[in-house]
Order: sequence, then C-alpha cells, then structure tokens
Amino acid sequence: MLRQCFTLLGIALALSASGCGGQTSDQTSALASANTAEGLWAGTTNTNRTLTAAVLDDGTYYFFYSAAANPNQIAGVIQGTGASNNGSFTSPNTKDFGIGVAVQDATISADIAARQFLNGSIAYSGAGTVTFTSSYNTAYDTTPTVASLAGVYTGQAGSSGGVQAATVTAAADGTFTGIEQSGCTFTGTVTARTRGNIFDQSIAFGGAPCFFAGSTFQGIVYFDIPTRRLLAAAPNSLRTGAAIFFGTKIL
Repeated sequence: MLRQCFTLLGIALALSASGCGGQTSDQTSALASANTAEGLWAGTTNTNRTLTAAVLDDGTYYFFYSAAANPNQIAGVIQGTGASNNGSFTSPNTKDFGIGVAVQDATISADIAARQFLNGSIAYSGAGTVTFTSSYNTAYDTTPTVASLAGVYTGQAGSSGGVQAATVTAAADGTFTGIEQSGCTFTGTVTARTRGNIFDQSIAFGGAPCFFAGSTFQGIVYFDIPTRRLLAAAPNSLRTGAAIFFGTKIL
C-alpha cells in the first residue's frame, strides 16, 4: 500500500523526467489529447514519495511510486483505467500493487491541465487518502523504438510476495529473457505503442520457484535512455497481483 514504508535492498533507481535521446521524434507536442490526462507525469505525494505516472491514450494508467523518503527504490505500482472529463480525471477501479504487501483497492480523483499538471488524491477503501501533485514529462512526445531497449539490465523484481535481485536481457527485436536470484526464469516480448513513449509488454513465467509460476501477464515498460533506467509492470488478468521490475541498463 502507498501509505506504508518499505525498506527494499537492491539497486538505486532515480526516476527521471528528462527526454529520451536516441529515439525518433516525429510525434508533436499535440500528441497528448488536449482535454485528457494522457501522458507521462513526474511528481510527489504527501507521504514523501516520488511518483512516475503513465496515462495511456485509452485511459489505462500505471503510477510507479517510491519508498517513503527514498526516491531510489520503487515500492509498488498503482494501476487501473480512468476517464478524463472537463478538467478532471477519475478512476473507480484503482489497484495498489505494493511490493511485499497485499493488493489494496482504491479510487482516484484528480484535476488536470493537459500537458501541464495532474494533481489529485488516491482514496483507499477504509484506509485513508493520499494526495499527489505532478507535472507533464515531455519524454512522452518522443516515439519509442524497440531497438533502443537492447541490452542487459540489473535490478529488482517485485510482487506482493516480496522482492529479489533480477537480471533482464533484451534483444533488438523486442524479445527478452530474465532470471531472478531464486532461479525463477521468465521470457517476453515488447512492442512500441502507436501513441506515446511507452512500450506494451507480455511476460511469461517459468515453473517453480517463480512466484507467478506458469502465468503470462500483460503490461507496460518505460525506458529513459539518458539515465539508462527502466520501469516495468504487468498485472494478472484478475488484477489480484502484478509483476514489477525496475533496473538499470549495464550493457
């Protein structure tokens, strides 16, 4: 849950609001629709956490949040679908996939100014409210290329079951393989979306000792080329759990 404090061992991941050099830039500043929350957003919460949010053109969103007072460690992701209307963004089906804790239900209500700010609150079922403010990240206006992901990443794989060190190797054709410290292996594919600097991903887990053994999930990936840092999340179809990876490109 976003309100809880986490102490996660692993690599440092500094969330960046910079652009993504090395990718094509044929998208214009008008990419994010004028009256919607679509885009990348960088912000903070009243609980002293950093927030990196992606709202897709279909209203699906992923809010990656850090551990309290530690922007270098991801503590979970908030995911759901929302609607934009007359300067507001609302979502009735929010799920908070905290690393090492049970999934929490919530709702989101926010004010938006397209390509300027996304500010609002996350109300948890019987567990209080968290507020946040964020500003638009123009990296969203850059078209991603699958080839830019090619390389080796070291970081952490997280879920409600906990967190452990992991390594991911991505190929220029969009395929990837990975292994966790426990010996769990996984494979997947990444494809560039038609709108915005976000990738879609499909990830399939091997058998034991994988926490999600034998499962295949769908989600997103965001990669910041200047900082060589990657965020990825994929919930299961019932949204009772999610696989999260955050890491740094080392090769």
